[in-house]
Amino acid sequence: MSERQVSIETAILHLDRRKDAGHGAVHAPIHTSVPYGHDTTASLIATFQQRQAGFTYARQSNPTNAALEAKVSLLEGARDSIVFATGMGAISAMFFALLRQGDHIVCSRHIFGNTSSLLASFAGFGVSVDFVDATSAEGVRAKLRPDTRLVFVETIANPGTEVADLEGIGALCAERRILFVVDNSLTTAALIRPADFGAGLVVNSLTKGFGGHGEAMGGAISDTGRYDWTDYPGIERSYRTGDPTRFGLTQIRRKGLRDGGATMRADDAHRLAVGAETLFLRVAKASDNALALARWLEGRPEVKEVRYPGLASHRQHDRAAALFGGRFGQLLSFSFVDGIDPASRLDRLALVILATHLWDTRTLAIPVAPTIYLELGEEGRRAAGIDEGLVRLSVGLESADDLIADFAQAFDGA
Repeated sequence: MSERQVSIETAILHLDRRKDAGHGAVHAPIHTSVPYGHDTTASLIATFQQRQAGFTYARQSNPTNAALEAKVSLLEGARDSIVFATGMGAISAMFFALLRQGDHIVCSRHIFGNTSSLLASFAGFGVSVDFVDATSAEGVRAKLRPDTRLVFVETIANPGTEVADLEGIGALCAERRILFVVDNSLTTAALIRPADFGAGLVVNSLTKGFGGHGEAMGGAISDTGRYDWTDYPGIERSYRTGDPTRFGLTQIRRKGLRDGGATMRADDAHRLAVGAETLFLRVAKASDNALALARWLEGRPEVKEVRYPGLASHRQHDRAAALFGGRFGQLLSFSFVDGIDPASRLDRLALVILATHLWDTRTLAIPVAPTIYLELGEEGRRAAGIDEGLVRLSVGLESADDLIADFAQAFDGA
């Protein structure tokens, strides 16, 4: 049976053995070697120059990481992928490799706080950034300039759950021949493939849904083949050789990964690759739990607002239903009514863990303003649509009834 005859859920389970993991193994082995020897000088040179497949030094790649890259590419429907030590390592490497002084980017203002902080650093290096409301393509269109190099959005925003206008922005970027970059970490390929909406590059924090168990870190950049790299002015002359479809990833691997050094450990690559085998099951269960909990929270008198794309009250609910196929992920946020200290309820939770992370198997809760968005400042949080009393939940795989019961006892007991 060929992979073309099976679903992606089945294909991801059998990918390693079909690529011959050796000795009948169903998982790719862990390769810890740093150097990789060659039988001839010609072979070593050809591998360095990417004229033949192979490995030279583990900072750029190794067989275990390559096996993980193949799984990421399969899931995202991508031509090729590169993995990094963390999700932020992947984003940093991409910006570092592709942006230069005088370049301009348009970015959703509803983005992960660390990504916003990173872009502030790039602004100090002479890269100008315009933050816009990405729930409408018109907000992006209004900020495009001749020197705009890329548009960057997240599928679902963290923590406000705004849903980007992927279809409209993708069409706009195709019209203007601008690189469209989508961070898929909060949805994963189990809910949506940004390639279907014109994304040229897809970012994933593999630490999140891809691994899913909170015990390995990683990030990835995938090239979907939807962008013509001969249009990108930032590709250096030394990387404009060979196959033009590889210009972008080659520069990211050389300038971003090799020079930046955010190399994923082989042990983590193995854990993440195994975690991916249950991705679709975990996404389905967590999404169902999140919807049940969101509906319960919406009916509580202590709660002022619940933000979850699966609720009919969500501003982009219809768009989310069309994009994500009826499931809406594990991220939900809510605010207490004025006058209630979130800690008075959160501290009474017995099952839910007070911690920062997303897509863990266990449900996690964190007050946003005084923790992960502290550095943004009150004015910055207001601009990003983040309420000072907002609580973020990463809903896990527990019984939905148990989760609701835990919140009920915490709320009622207070």
